Amino acid sequence: MHITVVGAGAIGGTIGAYLARAGLDVLLVDNATDHVDAIQRAGLAIEGRDAFRVMVPAVAAGNLAAALHGRAPEVVLLAVKAMHTRAALEPLIPLLGSESVVVSMQNGLNERVIAERVGSERTLGAFVNFGADYLAPGRILYGGAGALYLGELDGRMTARLERLGGTVRDAFLADTRLTTNIWGYLWGKLGYASMLFATATVDAAMADVLADLGTRPLLANLAGEVIRVADAEGVRVEGFDGYDPDAMRFADPRDWKGIHASLDRLVAFNRGSLKQKSGIWRDLAVRRRRTEVDEHLGVVVTAGRSRGLEAPLNRRLIEIIHDLEEGRRAMAPANLAELRRLNGDVYA
Repeated sequence: MHITVVGAGAIGGTIGAYLARAGLDVLLVDNATDHVDAIQRAGLAIEGRDAFRVMVPAVAAGNLAAALHGRAPEVVLLAVKAMHTRAALEPLIPLLGSESVVVSMQNGLNERVIAERVGSERTLGAFVNFGADYLAPGRILYGGAGALYLGELDGRMTARLERLGGTVRDAFLADTRLTTNIWGYLWGKLGYASMLFATATVDAAMADVLADLGTRPLLANLAGEVIRVADAEGVRVEGFDGYDPDAMRFADPRDWKGIHASLDRLVAFNRGSLKQKSGIWRDLAVRRRRTEVDEHLGVVVTAGRSRGLEAPLNRRLIEIIHDLEEGRRAMAPANLAELRRLNGDVYA
């Protein structure tokens, strides 16, 4: 199996390194020329839970066609940020064959974008929740194992799905699973993501914010807004790694026992990872770049409005993240305090 990894940062670099170490035919593609150059010179180094360096071919996106030597990519793992999905697909589309498959190793609902451009028959879905960070050119931190689910968009179990799942399971993550409900996991991650975006409004570890009893009603209601939209979309939301969407769902009476139990599990999961702060926090505080908030929470707010549902907490959280991106405010407890006050006003 030949695997082309487009976006060799935290997620793509981790998976690509493990697959290459297992002896698979892997090609890494990335727009960061310093990262590509470092990998070409000395290989890709994985640090953290594992420590190894693997020599693996790496090229800039503009050199992809030449690196493939006329053959169509067999499996493409697309691991770029959500806002770059369309741009990353453009040089790839002319190179795809009828049997090529593109797998979204991303957060959000990017499978929709990919299927629109390459066809649903050449698109596979993936739900990713293991921890990793880009450290420097040629260096990736693998923070620890988490959920990884693969699924066909229409819920079928197919030979190509089983083959890819077995490959990733054997080479990288033993707990890689196949699902008939990939959309349920993707929407489930959006509910969890709403909480993680809230944790990134302060300079604190994810687990510390999730553990704060005063913030938990806000976190539960952020997720509850997402789940309400998913329910309206007809999606059966799935849980993972301690996150229980059924507990977060708005109900009368509210399942506060289940909410606290779920958040306790998420605290334990995140404390056990070497990655103590989210990729969102890293985008804001370290890399000083846009987050994926519009492609994640913005999609939820828009989908909700189309069905007559408002998501006021997520809408305000998006605005706060934009302020942080543009330097109009700093990471501070006041950001969470503002969201907690809004939560009290809206969901008293």
